[in-house]
Amino acid sequence: MKHELIIVIVNANYSEIAMNAARDEGARGGTIVHARGTGTKAMEEKYGVVITPEKEMLLILVSETIRDKVLNAVYKVAGLATDGQGIAFSLPVNDVVGLKFD
Repeated sequence: MKHELIIVIVNANYSEIAMNAARDEGARGGTIVHARGTGTKAMEEKYGVVITPEKEMLLILVSETIRDKVLNAVYKVAGLATDGQGIAFSLPVNDVVGLKFD
């Protein structure tokens, strides 16, 4: 089975909303990391978002088969068009140890 790491970066206090949406699509859990965002006025103007410094990163390991469903669900509830102003992307994972996936 192939795996993907989904990384979601949202404004502070929106990671639980994103995680609940991911669980609804089959994700089992994730890890929340507190972070600080940086950006420029030009980025804010180009993308139409305000860069707030307090962020949360949500790391979710999923089977490749549900990656797209999880990404879309997370973006729907916490994407750039929401108060969460989140972005999400995935990276392939070569090896996993310590977890059992059914």
